Amino acid sequence: MIVRIVLGWAAFAALILAQPLLAGHLPTPVLFLVLTAIVGVIIVCAGGVVTQAEHLAHRLGDPYGTLVLTLSIVLIEVILISAVMLGPGEHATIARDSVMAATMIVLTLVIGAALLVGGLRHDNLRVNRTGISAYLSLLVVLVAVAFAFPAVIGVDGAYTPGQAIPILILTILLYGFFLYRQTGAQNTDFQEVTTPTAGTEAHDPRPGVTVVLREHRAEVVARVLVLLVTVIPIVLLSHDMAVFLDDGLNRLGAPIALSGILIAMIVFLPEAITTVRAAWMGEAQRVTNLAHGALVSCVGLTLPVVLAIGLFTGQTVILAESPVNLLLLGVSLLLSLTTFSAKRVTALHGAAHLFVFVLYGLSVFA
Repeated sequence: MIVRIVLGWAAFAALILAQPLLAGHLPTPVLFLVLTAIVGVIIVCAGGVVTQAEHLAHRLGDPYGTLVLTLSIVLIEVILISAVMLGPGEHATIARDSVMAATMIVLTLVIGAALLVGGLRHDNLRVNRTGISAYLSLLVVLVAVAFAFPAVIGVDGAYTPGQAIPILILTILLYGFFLYRQTGAQNTDFQEVTTPTAGTEAHDPRPGVTVVLREHRAEVVARVLVLLVTVIPIVLLSHDMAVFLDDGLNRLGAPIALSGILIAMIVFLPEAITTVRAAWMGEAQRVTNLAHGALVSCVGLTLPVVLAIGLFTGQTVILAESPVNLLLLGVSLLLSLTTFSAKRVTALHGAAHLFVFVLYGLSVFA
């Protein structure tokens, strides 16, 4: 674990020190060699994040364990978006492009891969339908407010100040209420479904999170700190990599939108690996806690933050999506509703989600 941490921070430090050399026009082979090295470091560090997240999840239980991983990644992503908006230049669509890419990756690629892997290995993958209904209810509202409403009631795809203020406040209240209920009275709605076998009784409920924290406080705090120290260089390297990735895609003639997709995939790599591994172990509810929980946090935190930055700095924050992307978002949400309303989820559901991700990829190159 220490090797992964040292590698991640050393790579980030090396990237900072080498900025004068990397600022010029690099030969194409050198450019892609640097990109490959950065991605390799990120993948190695992601393995450490996954390890700590799994230990925390099994120690704290759901939803608390998975919430640590989702919030750590999403909060850093929000900070990076904020840093870009507060930096030099105009970045009117940075929040829209980043969150759109994250939404499609989570709803189609991550969920699809997890259900395909889990469905091929297990015949009885069941989720807590009350919990998944809560996630999807919030996602329907948040995605509509983030991407569809600005096109209808906004001006040139952006909320006016008079619209942004109530939207900002309502989003914070909704997300805060969600966290309050998820970690409080409704925490059992986000736990694995257990089906006692014949002749046996259901297992005794695990101790509450307060008991676990009291008995294992030092371990939990240490693992949270290690997770954060490991995940920060992943996101920082992904952010710095954007410049090289854009340059490489330009040289290849690839769509610029592909850059946002690849960066979002790398930023959410630890979460994606953990989600697929949870499906492999047959933990269907943990799959949705990781994937849908991360997405609710991503939209629920990013939207008010970027609106607040826009209000305080006078920047225009364009959120409205294109008709094609709105259609893809609608199909993805509808597919999620039909998938997780079933008594059990299967590999066929996963294949359908992956198919939509391919359609999303085609739309980027269209």
